[in-house]
Amino acid sequence: MKPAQPLSCLVALAALAAVGSAGALPDKSARLSLLTPCIDVLGRFTGPAVPGFGESETPVDPPTWKSYPEIASLPLPGRGSAQHPMLYIGEGCNTMFLVKDGKVIWTYSTGKGWEYDDAWLLSNGNILFSRMAYAAEVTPEKRVVWRFDAPQGTEIHTVQPLGLDRVMLVENGLPPRVLVVNIRTGTVETSHALPAQSLTDKGTVHGQFRRMRVTATGTYLAPFLTMNRVVEYDRDFNEVWSYAIQSPWAAIRLHNGNTLITDERDELTREVNPKGETVWEFRLSELPPGIVFHGSQSCARLANGNTVLCSRGDGGKGCQLIEITPDKKVVSAMYDWTRFGPATAVQILDDPGIPENPGELQR
Repeated sequence: MKPAQPLSCLVALAALAAVGSAGALPDKSARLSLLTPCIDVLGRFTGPAVPGFGESETPVDPPTWKSYPEIASLPLPGRGSAQHPMLYIGEGCNTMFLVKDGKVIWTYSTGKGWEYDDAWLLSNGNILFSRMAYAAEVTPEKRVVWRFDAPQGTEIHTVQPLGLDRVMLVENGLPPRVLVVNIRTGTVETSHALPAQSLTDKGTVHGQFRRMRVTATGTYLAPFLTMNRVVEYDRDFNEVWSYAIQSPWAAIRLHNGNTLITDERDELTREVNPKGETVWEFRLSELPPGIVFHGSQSCARLANGNTVLCSRGDGGKGCQLIEITPDKKVVSAMYDWTRFGPATAVQILDDPGIPENPGELQR
């Protein structure tokens, strides 16, 4: 299986080469802008046009977690929340955070209930997210421009932009369904049922899917959380690849063609090649003394080869984020329960790629 080359990254790199051949290369900020468009839109999230609390927001209850002094006082590597600009979400904390230079520059609250599992800052500045009961897209000014409510008896945990006009989402249900929705017209362009453990067991709905993805080649990569396998389907939903693993919370098709999987039950992140061979694995038991980290859910593979792991954090009993190198050195860890809740997922905004182009962010 050959990985597709991300088109817009190639275009951006070609543009850099063209500028270089004509004269001096653009400065660092200009080069970064070509490759990381989300950095450019961060300015839209501050200023007089952005309300502190928008009309579409709903207040949230006070947090139920606390900061443990004996953990907070431990020395941690890196710069914590200032390590990267990021979009930050967590189940159990019904507020999204945009973070730059370690400062929270924007929040969006959606009230009581469960749970954030997926969120994207798009190149046009809007944020697309799933909220279990619905998926929505909101502007920096906190105006909802699209919303899709989960039908009764279903849940939405997965949402992914396909360009700026279409969205892929999964309805956990009996049966679960993968949908592609045109958000401009409201048309459901694709609707396909996926396997479920039992069509009569209501308990299977919540645990079916957390993170499904359309890959750069247009296939569907589906981690079956309670059926203990990751399955890849072609465009016609024929199974073309599978891998057995306990409790796959998330699966990412990397640029090298390998698949990076987060196993929630066994607390590990494993990279496997198309043959199903393990080429890299990190278990939370390998963390050095002094770094407390539990229950990883999603992860992000960065362009420099490092991997960012996200954690529920056990209500303040552990770090929310860690970043590790390919040789398993921890270069950054974040413990900040005074401002943030659990970290179900983050989007690292200084990493190359256009979010709405499937596969470019390797996630």
